[in-house]
This record gives sequence, structure tokens and C-alpha cells, in this order.
Amino acid sequence: MGKKKDDLIVRCMADMFIPLALVYGFSVILHGNLSPGGGFQGGVIGAVSVLLIYLGYGHKGLKDSFSPDCLHANEVLGSIAYIVFAALGLYFGLNFCANVLAQSGNIGDLWSGGTVALMNYAVGYKVLTGVGLLLILIIGVLPADSQEAKGGDK
Repeated sequence: MGKKKDDLIVRCMADMFIPLALVYGFSVILHGNLSPGGGFQGGVIGAVSVLLIYLGYGHKGLKDSFSPDCLHANEVLGSIAYIVFAALGLYFGLNFCANVLAQSGNIGDLWSGGTVALMNYAVGYKVLTGVGLLLILIIGVLPADSQEAKGGDK
């Protein structure tokens, strides 16, 4: 088989599995307060889409798909969202990370977790963007800014 045909197969499989990784990751995040899993696990599953884009489209495809500044800004947004949801307990005179929206739905419903579910979503968002950015750095798509990464002092 030629190189061109192998690339087409890998690209087609990446196109098929990227949406599946994202949807499954979001599903694990959404149902984290009801079943095993949660923000961290779902975020890592979703971040696998970065690797799939790299495998299917190479360095150029990955550079075209993701902006490191945008990923970093979204990671910070996830952190801020977690802190805001966790601080709601302090606002209502309870502990930090207290579940102030408890009893907000029927047991077993998606929204029955109250503040815990919202914090879970924030963690999932932060992990998805953070691990995605780390994978991009590991793959070597982004230029290194430090002297150590460039080979030390010269």
C-alpha cells in the first residue's frame, strides 16, 4: 500500500473518532455526579481528540486547529468557574465547596447534584483544555520560549 492511501485511512479514522472522543468525554463529565467518573476523567477523554487530530493531520493540522492562547484562556476560565461555584458556600455562610444548591432536583436526575455538578463541569472544562495544551506542548507543535528547551546557553 502506498503512503497516500495509508494517510487517507488514518485521516478517515481520526475524523470518525474525534467526535466520539469529545461526546464521550462530555458525557462522562455531565454524568459525573451520578456515576463513576467526572470532570477529570471526562476532560482527559475529551483531550484525546488533540492526539487524534495530530495523528490524522500532523503538525500543520494541529497548529491550524488550536490556538495556545485560546486554550490557556479557556483553562483559566475553567479555574475561575470552579472557584466561583466553590465560593458560593462562603457567600451563603457555609463552608468552601459546600453544596448550596442541594435538593435542586429529583435524586438520580442530571441536575440533582446541585453545586457539586457545576463544580464537576468546571473541572472537566479545565482539564480538557489543560491536558489538551499539555499534549500540544509534548508533541512539540508550539515553539519553546525557554533557553533550556532550546538546548541551554549558547
